[in-house]
Amino acid sequence: MTYIAYLDEFGHVGPFVSRANAKHNDSPVFGLAGYVLPSNHVRSFGTWFFKRKCELLDFEIRRSGLHPAVWEKKGASLYTAKNVERYRELRQFTFRLFNKINKLSGFAFYVGIRKTADPADHNPNRMYGKVLLEAIKRIDEFCEVDCGGADNFLLALDEHEQRSELITQAAKNMYGTETPRRRLIEPPFHLESHRYQTVQAADWIAGLVGRLGAVWSNPEDYDENNVFRKYFERRLNEASVRSGIRS
Repeated sequence: MTYIAYLDEFGHVGPFVSRANAKHNDSPVFGLAGYVLPSNHVRSFGTWFFKRKCELLDFEIRRSGLHPAVWEKKGASLYTAKNVERYRELRQFTFRLFNKINKLSGFAFYVGIRKTADPADHNPNRMYGKVLLEAIKRIDEFCEVDCGGADNFLLALDEHEQRSELITQAAKNMYGTETPRRRLIEPPFHLESHRYQTVQAADWIAGLVGRLGAVWSNPEDYDENNVFRKYFERRLNEASVRSGIRS
């Protein structure tokens, strides 16, 4: 079987000091999150997500004047504490999303780090590269160990300004002499999210994981994000495989 992993960024790639800091206050975590599906279920899932998006955000889509196939709502804007508390429909959709992924023999996935480096030592590109290689490692281990070495995967990412460097790192990782990632078929593909429902779905999961990651990392500073723990923490953990955020 061939799986396709769709991942997008969560948190913020820049340095973090504290939420009260005037400059470095965006997010205490950074990582990649999304989901992994068998390739034969990707089209049906994309169609399902497109329909649910149109139902959930019908007013915004009509107001935009764009065709819904090329209209997107960023996960960080959708998954706010205010929206989760106010809109029962959003909570229900999120439960349905995880149920749908699991029903199609897929799983949610996220990997990230809590940022502790001094801003002067922080290297965003290096951090992104390390997170990407960790994600590849974990999904490769899923195919190699959990699936008995019989399955392979492809990786699709939202487009990134460091695309060339990231693909090069992934290619070297694939063919590394010590621990090659044999289950990765090709280096990652970078896709324009507004044209791909599958990437938009990954971005929504990333938006949710980013909120949870912030309150996991700094609970006192992100107290309002406890609403995400209340409604979604258990379900995310149940739906996820080989996932986590570490220091």
